[in-house]
Amino acid sequence: MTAAARPGSARAWLLAARPATLTAAVVPVAVGTACAAAAGGQRWAPALAALAGAMLIQIGTNFANDVFDHEKGADTAERIGPVRAAQSGLLSPRALYAGMALAFATAMLIGVYLVWIGGWPIVAIGLASITAGIAYTGGPYPLGYHGLGDLFVLGFFGFVAVCGTAYVQVGAVPALAWWAAVPVGALATGILVVNNLRDRDTDVHAGKRTIAVRLGAGAARAEYAALMVAAYAVPPALVALGIAGPWALAPLVTAPIAIALTRGVAHTDGAALNPYLGHTAKLLLGFGLLLSDGLAA
Repeated sequence: MTAAARPGSARAWLLAARPATLTAAVVPVAVGTACAAAAGGQRWAPALAALAGAMLIQIGTNFANDVFDHEKGADTAERIGPVRAAQSGLLSPRALYAGMALAFATAMLIGVYLVWIGGWPIVAIGLASITAGIAYTGGPYPLGYHGLGDLFVLGFFGFVAVCGTAYVQVGAVPALAWWAAVPVGALATGILVVNNLRDRDTDVHAGKRTIAVRLGAGAARAEYAALMVAAYAVPPALVALGIAGPWALAPLVTAPIAIALTRGVAHTDGAALNPYLGHTAKLLLGFGLLLSDGLAA
């Protein structure tokens, strides 16, 4: 897709939106909706609105990351990851700023409906999510440049998204949602870990102090393994504690994939890590859909 994209084209915008990352927006909403269903309060209209809002915030954040990383020098000609729109000249920084504003503004319009349904907590969730999306690589203290990106992803793609989706449907956050947020956030963070492990050499020159830069490749690989363990420990815990039925164990069928990915990440470096980004995103999708089905059964 990148070779055929022309500057300013629809394909260039699709590239900048990073569709492969949208699983990190879809899965938390699916799992949160399953938690609402388990609590007897699933409502499709708020669920679909939450999904649309989450995807728009994700796209806006991707546009922000593209332009801010370009301006800070993190994306250069030496980049070994997928092509970025600003760095490659496919989209101008001005265009990406406009796209970011449009995505976030549209998400806020959808948020008006969710606020009507869920009240002031949704205002806090929406504003915090948009602010964090910008502050991840932009602003005076970019989170991703100070080793806080992992906590950002775990918090917003796990707890905020899953619990917020359940809340807007049932008016409260079920205990199940707090538990279910752990594997969703952990696997989403795993995608970021692979990205930062791959980019650690160029990130050093850009002043981007990720965990992989601060603590080294070994720590990043250990973090990836720990996130996998955390994700797969939750379904058995849910069943053992009587919080969910045996169908919550369904995601465990993907454990062999997780083991293979963990072993691969442990012995791979540089551009060869690129496939592991997509594979981890697919694992998040498969795990999340199986968990959703299991919790709602």
